This record gives sequence, C-alpha cells and structure tokens, in this order.
Amino acid sequence: MICLTRLRNWASQKKESQDILISAKANLLAHLKKEDRDLYPVLKKAAETNSSMKQTLEIFARDMEEISKFALQFFDKYSHGGSGIEFARDFGKLFATLTGRIRKEEDILYREYEKISQ
Repeated sequence: MICLTRLRNWASQKKESQDILISAKANLLAHLKKEDRDLYPVLKKAAETNSSMKQTLEIFARDMEEISKFALQFFDKYSHGGSGIEFARDFGKLFATLTGRIRKEEDILYREYEKISQ
C-alpha cells in the first residue's frame, strides 16, 4: 500500500511515477501469492468441517475476483501513463477497494487464521 499511497501524486509523464506503478503491481501480486501459499490453505482446511468458514471463503473469493480484475485493468491501463482526472478517479476507486479489502481480511480472515493456527 505504500507504493499506492505514493501514486497519489501521479504525473503521467514522469518515469518515477511509472516505476512506482510497476512496483505497486509487483508488491500486490507478491502479497496475493503469499496469501495463497500461507493463509488460504489453512482456512480451506478449516472450511472442510466448518460451513460458516466455507461460506466466508466463498464470499471472499468472489469479491477477490472482481478486485483482481479491476486492479489488473488499472495497472495495464496506466503502465504507460494516462490523463490526470481519469487516473485520479480510477486510482481512488482502486485505493478504496484495496483498503476496504485489507480491512475485511484483517477483521475476519486473519482473526480466524490466528485462532486456527494457535
């Protein structure tokens, strides 16, 4: 999220901004890969005997499909620059979506993970 926060000062012609965008994409993908490797297998195992957990994971998976689709479109669209107003609107949506998702994960999934893994 640090890289995304730095993008608030986007200037479509600046190489530094494009580098930050590429870095933000790489960091997001690395984070998702880590969750897929470490978090979700534990939760999926618990969901085998816990219908509530199973339902929660299904909801999170559907939500993540939409978020991932939008995030990848955003990164593809702006990897070579873009207009200020359009970028600001799209970035605001991406930033709000990701921060909301992170908050939900911390409040729900990570708490469940901590209970299970203790």
